[in-house]
This record gives sequence, structure tokens and C-alpha cells, in this order.
Amino acid sequence: MTSLKKLENFDGIRGPLLTIVMDGVGLAPANAANAVHHAYTPTLDMLMEKYPMVSLRAHGTAVGLPSDDDMGNSEVGHNALGSGQVFSQGAKLVSESIESGKMFASATWSALTSDCKTLHFLGLFSDGNVHSHIDHLKAMIARAKADGVRSVRVHVLLDGRDVGETSALEYVEPFEAYIADLRDDSFDICIASGGGRMTITMDRYEANWSMVEEGWKTHVLGLGRQFASAKEAIETYRAESGVIDQDLPPFVIAKDGKPVGTVEDGDSVIFFNFRGDRAIEISRAFDDADFNKFDRVRYPRVKYAGMLEYDGDLHIPSAYLVNPPEITNTMGEYLAGTGVAQLAISETQKYGHVTYFWNGNRSGKFDEESETYIEIPSDVVPFEQRPWMQCALIADKLIEELQAGRHRYYRVNFPNGDMVGHTGNMLATRCSMEALDLQLARILRVLDSLGGVALITADHGNADEMYELDKKGEVKCSKDGTPKAKTSHTLNPVPCIIYDNFYADKYTVKAQKASFGLSNVAATTVNLLGYEAPSMWDESLVEIK
Repeated sequence: MTSLKKLENFDGIRGPLLTIVMDGVGLAPANAANAVHHAYTPTLDMLMEKYPMVSLRAHGTAVGLPSDDDMGNSEVGHNALGSGQVFSQGAKLVSESIESGKMFASATWSALTSDCKTLHFLGLFSDGNVHSHIDHLKAMIARAKADGVRSVRVHVLLDGRDVGETSALEYVEPFEAYIADLRDDSFDICIASGGGRMTITMDRYEANWSMVEEGWKTHVLGLGRQFASAKEAIETYRAESGVIDQDLPPFVIAKDGKPVGTVEDGDSVIFFNFRGDRAIEISRAFDDADFNKFDRVRYPRVKYAGMLEYDGDLHIPSAYLVNPPEITNTMGEYLAGTGVAQLAISETQKYGHVTYFWNGNRSGKFDEESETYIEIPSDVVPFEQRPWMQCALIADKLIEELQAGRHRYYRVNFPNGDMVGHTGNMLATRCSMEALDLQLARILRVLDSLGGVALITADHGNADEMYELDKKGEVKCSKDGTPKAKTSHTLNPVPCIIYDNFYADKYTVKAQKASFGLSNVAATTVNLLGYEAPSMWDESLVEIK
């Protein structure tokens, strides 16, 4: 492993250096939609007022996405934070591969489409561009028909999280028209099953395998409540319970009482999400003959592929359509090579973000002796019911580790602003921010006692914009006068606060630049530790005197 070179004029801070990622906490106007502003957060308010703060871009091209209309997400945000660089990310890679024809020239595409009885597409059904994009799906369907595939089934995971919370029909109805134009005597295609993304299939970090089991029963076995169409299922569930898209129960499309699209021997299956965290578990269920997380009941012999390789170390899945970004020269690797002891901690929902994504989509540690990873198990309950999540338990363990003094660099992710923000519940999200604020106060007191420094930042916005806004910045309302909830990430920048009561005379914080983004944090980190940043990283936010 490569090591870092010491700075000539600064040995680094003597106490611990801690990066705090307030997941989903962006900088936004103090309007009616901003749960961060409306929460009682005396610690965060104090930090913003008294300590240097730089605004960082956390979306679009600043994190490797195709355009600045693309909201940031936790995957690309932590990639940038951990690598100090900007790499072309999943959405852009897939779009480029489709446009160039490289995907369709691959051996994997040929294997999937040659001699398959039915080609199944499964994935997140929206244009949110965080986990997937419906245009990728449509391009693959059109190419499958051109390549002679005769039967296609689509299994839709409804979004309502990266797009409007009740926007499912805005995708389903045009898509039904699209496939109707493709359908003919030699090409049979229809939607076969579906459900909300937070109900079935798209679990992550093994937080709730029952979601994946429910998805397997729905998509593969065709077990579940039957409907004549996806539209009927969506409208029925909404009328019965008023549930939003991400929480819709599973449904099976059937004709004459028989599911139209079970997965059978000789079929092919493509999981068309490009982001890895919520794709790994269902991929294991399809790909692993010795799988034991739940009873699959029936394990059809199929050809399975993901859009990308979701885990490059464990090689999940074994077949994929587009090569993932090769993220190299990460901060974790450099610190390990230099002998800087590191600790990463979060609860299950974001544990992979401070480990796997932080390390450039790499599983495992760079150095077993100097690195410690701690996962606090997440609750398996709706986040709006316990908006504090496990922030106090994370803080308890982090404080214990700080006081033990076994590491020099620490990183922690608090999921509250993001996971609760995704529910669209303003009151719960305010509560989540207040719970987080209490823990910030506890942690900073301990840092002060140890002569430590904190970089307090976020990976993208969410809690800062809980309602949909019009072009004037006013809250949009439903017909009944209630605000329209926004459950997606935002395009807002995020803060990077430098909390330092000991060493501020050793460096200056650079003046704000429009180009500053998440990738500037890595160089800042190693400078404060007393090292030069590698040349391929984006510049530091501080200038050593």
C-alpha cells in the first residue's frame, strides 16, 4: 500500500480527528419545508455561528453524475468523501454503455438473450437516477426485441422516495403504452409483479431479509395478492390504506387466476439497478446455489446478471452488464499504508457507507490490525416511529472508543436526516434532527477533553427540503391544503464545519469556491493529520501556515 508524506511545517493535531457525516442534512433557505431549520438544534446552530464552515457541492457532476440536475446520493457522496476524487458513477456509466452499444456487444448480454424462454427485468421503476433509470430499462427491452427475444416480463419496484411519493402511475401508465407499441405476434411483454421498494426486495446491509424473501415469493414464485394490472394494484392499495408508493404491498399480475410471469428454468433475469447497496441481497438469492437466508421453496435454473458488479470483492453478482467505476487511491488505503489507525462506525442502515462506499466500493479492510469497523444493529421498524434511530447508541460506542485512544482517525455516519427524511414526515424528521443534535453535543465535549478536532459534514441533502417547492420557493399544497411531501434527496449543498478549539493558528480555512465539493474533504483530513495530500486528490479546504 502507498503511504503519505509528512508535511514539513505541521505535525498534525495531537488529539483524535473525527469526521461526522450527518446523512441527509443539506443547506437550504429557512423556509417552511426545512426540517433542519425548524428543529431545536442548539449545538448545530452554535457550530454554524462560531466555527468556520465551507459549503460543499454534493450532487450532479461534483459527485460523478451525468448532469447537475441529478440529485446526490449516499453511495456517490461517500465515494467522493472517501476517495478525494470524482469518478464517473453508475448512472453515467450505464448511459454511456447503452449509447455506445458496448453493453449489447458484451458476452453477458449475448448469454442472457440467447436461447432464453423468458427475459425478466427486475428493478426500481422510476427516473430518480439514484438506483436506476427507467430509460435504461426501455432501451434494454427494445434491444431484446431486436435481438430476437420473444417473451419479456417486467417486475416493478415502485419508488416514491427518489421521486414524488405518489408518482407511480406517472411511470406505469406511459410504460404500459410503450410496451403496447412493442407488443406483437412475435414479442410478448407485460408487467408481471411489483411492490414498494421499502416493502419488498430492496433491503440492504442484511437489515431485513424478510423483505427479500417477500420479493422472491412475489417475483419468482408468483405468490401474493393478484390483480389484472399494476395500475389496478396501485389504485386499490391507495384506496384501502392511503399508503405511499415506497410502502405499497406486493402484488402479482394474473390472468384467469394464474400469474403471468413466474421465473422458470431456462429464463434469464436482469436486475437493472446500477447502485449496489440494495441490489446485493436479491442478487445473492438468485446467484448462490447454497443460499440459506430464507427458504426459496423453488430455485429455478436461470441466467442472472446485475446492471453492474455490486460488490467487487465478493463478486456479487457473478455476471453483470457494465463494469463499475474503478475507484483507486482512497483515503482509507493511504491511511492504512501510513500506519494511521482508523475507526468507522454507524448503524446497519449506513454501516456500508463508512466502510464499503468510503473505501471505493471495496469490502473488507485494508489492514486488519490498524482498522476497526463497528456496526450498531438498526431497528426493523418504520423510521418515522423511532426517528432517533440508534444515534444515542452510536454516540455511546464512539465516545467509548475515543476515550480508549486506540485510533487516530475516526469516521461516523448518523442516518437520521436521510432515513427519516425519506418518510416525508416533517414532525418525525424534526425529531430526528433534535436527537442527532443531542449526540453532537456529547461527542464534541469528549473531543474537547482529548484535544481533538471534528469535520462535520453531510453526503447530500434531504431533511432540508421536506415539501415540494414551486419555482418561487413556495410550498406546493394538495387539493386539501396540506403540503405535498418530498421524500427524495435535494440538490442543495451541504456544510463542512471545522470544529477546532486547539490548532486553528496552524492553518487558514480557504475562502469559499464554487467548485468545492465532497471530494475536497479527504485532502483536508490528511492535512490536519499532518500529511500531504496525494496529487490526484482534489484540493484541501485548509492552507497550512
